[in-house]
Amino acid sequence: MLFRYQSRYMSTEIQAGGADTAKLTAAAALLVGGVAAFYWFADQSLLMRVLGLLAVVGVSIFIAAQTALGHSIIAFLGDTRTEVRKVVWPTRAETTQTVMAVIFVVILMGVLLWMLDMFLLWAIRILTGQGG
Repeated sequence: MLFRYQSRYMSTEIQAGGADTAKLTAAAALLVGGVAAFYWFADQSLLMRVLGLLAVVGVSIFIAAQTALGHSIIAFLGDTRTEVRKVVWPTRAETTQTVMAVIFVVILMGVLLWMLDMFLLWAIRILTGQGG
């Protein structure tokens, strides 16, 4: 199996072999076993079950990270982090202005839809003869 990850900065092409398949299968089996154990030991403390499940998840992630797919995911996450740092985030004033504009438009649309509903209700009462 061939995993290919290409970013702006690098191209990663990793050939996955039988060992990778075995590692991914072991990680998945470990996760399934951890979830099963979580419910199997329902009479035990919730804290201990959650800590055990977190330990199993951590070991599974560690095993999966040793595969070709894991390496490509780690490279992708590194590039994602770099791109997030490049984003020019809005200032607090811009965020506040945008939120206020959205609130205003929501209220305005609510009032307009309420008025349309009242008009349609009035028109239907007139047409059906129920309006007095």
